[in-house]
Amino acid sequence: MVGYKTGKDRYQETFLPSRLDDYVDENHPCRAIDAFIDSLDLRERGFKHTQPQYIGSPSYNPGDMTKLYLYGYLNHIRSSRKMNNETRRNVEVMWLINGLTPDDKTICNFRADNAKALKEVFRDFNKLCLKLDLFGQETVSIDGTKIKADNARKNHYTREGIEKSLNKLEKQITEYFNDIERNDQAEEKEAKIDMETAAEMLVKMNKRKDRLEDILKEINENGGHPVCTIDNDAALMKQGSKGFDVCYNVQTSVDEKHGLVVDFNVTNNCNDLAELSDMVGRSKEMLEVGKIKALADGGYSSGKEIYASEKLGATCYIPKSEASHQPEDKKYHRDNFIYDTEKDQYICPEGNIMGYVRTRDRDGYRVYANRSACMNCPAKPTCTKSSTLREMERNPYQEEVERANANAKENPDLYKRRKELSEHPFGVVKRKWNYYQYILRGKEKVTGETALMFLAFNFRRVLNILGVKKIIESLV
Repeated sequence: MVGYKTGKDRYQETFLPSRLDDYVDENHPCRAIDAFIDSLDLRERGFKHTQPQYIGSPSYNPGDMTKLYLYGYLNHIRSSRKMNNETRRNVEVMWLINGLTPDDKTICNFRADNAKALKEVFRDFNKLCLKLDLFGQETVSIDGTKIKADNARKNHYTREGIEKSLNKLEKQITEYFNDIERNDQAEEKEAKIDMETAAEMLVKMNKRKDRLEDILKEINENGGHPVCTIDNDAALMKQGSKGFDVCYNVQTSVDEKHGLVVDFNVTNNCNDLAELSDMVGRSKEMLEVGKIKALADGGYSSGKEIYASEKLGATCYIPKSEASHQPEDKKYHRDNFIYDTEKDQYICPEGNIMGYVRTRDRDGYRVYANRSACMNCPAKPTCTKSSTLREMERNPYQEEVERANANAKENPDLYKRRKELSEHPFGVVKRKWNYYQYILRGKEKVTGETALMFLAFNFRRVLNILGVKKIIESLV
């Protein structure tokens, strides 16, 4: 009597399907990948080796390699070695690229050599989504996330850090020379240091000193900017509660209708303050609209950027970032100083008028104050830590900041969508798919890698929304 389910006898001869095509269901995502990539003009997109060579060893068709990468990223496979393994054991991949087995080096080089072209493939798929009416074309949520670069924190150097290390090395080298000198003068019976070990340590320390001096020279030539010795396009950034690490800042805009990523940009700016208008422009171009609603968090509340975005045709919904160094008593917080637009003056919580006194040269901020009122005000110790007076500084684009802030406050249901729209792609790509660190180096190559991430994200969502057959039908 058999107590368990039994499988097939591995030694029994069987008649398997005679065609590879029989192994891939008609609703399998591979068929949508195949149809989509075949619909593209890869030479126009800038892929290498789109012209067949009839001399020497033939190259792989860039269409087949792109299919392999899209399949890999859809199935959480980024490693070229793992993709190579899939070509030998995975029937779906065998069907998709017709049984080809490119080696891991060929697979790796394709992604690195065609970074710009892969970004165009991402845009091509979004144009297909636009044709299929999958974008709302009205509202986008803009946000950024930090993705670790392929550059360890220890390989990030600043001028101050190198100077500190060089001083430490100088002391250590001096100490070793002093030990060697004492060793030469010591009596035979006294304990002596190992001269061979000391000589080896001196060689190592001098090599490190020379390397640090070369890096310091590079930093000085670059105007004092820090240097990453592995990926010099990356920068040291704060990753929330995780502290600082060497990263790229990935900006995205996400459409409200189905949560599809409209466009993205990879930067090495440490914060989001200068990114709003660029992402608004990219979104408008991709969605082919003249006006758009842009949702963003307080990290984008740069008056200059909001002004530029409004000029592009965007209505911004952005809360003001809270001013730092506020008094403990909330009565004297900045928001309780009322600005009179007609008279160009502030009225403080005690009712005193603060008139315009000067404009700051470095940023164009207008400064308002009332020295005599402050000097005689009993609330001055509570209002300010200054021994003389309280000053109010007004952004030259303050009206734009206030307008974007009012839009966010007056439309809470719309603004609430911001977090769920922007955070979802980041959560899927970084947490669920584990794409939290790049495996390529350099901004251009990292951009190509990011294009594959978000192409896979959008492709998966469209498969769930429409299904394989509708995608294929739209490409005919």
